Amino acid sequence: MESIKYVQQALAHLDKEVETTLLDIKLSLKEKDNIMLPILRQQKVLKQTLDDLVYLKEHPPTPNQPCGISKYREDK
Repeated sequence: MESIKYVQQALAHLDKEVETTLLDIKLSLKEKDNIMLPILRQQKVLKQTLDDLVYLKEHPPTPNQPCGISKYREDK
C-alpha cells in the first residue's frame, strides 16, 4: 500500500521536527511546548492511521462487508 509508505515518511519527518525543537537551546521550555503540541497531536493521528492501514492490509474486508476496524481498535 502506497499510503502506508507516505504515513511512515510523514512520521519520520515529524520525529525530526520534534528532535530539532528539543535541541534548540534558544527556545524556552514554554516555547518548545507550544511548538511541539500540534506536532505531537499530528503524530498521534498518523500513528493511529498507520495502525489502521496495516490492520486493513493484513485483514482485508470481504466484499460488501464493513471493514471492522472499530472492533480492532483499543481506545486510549
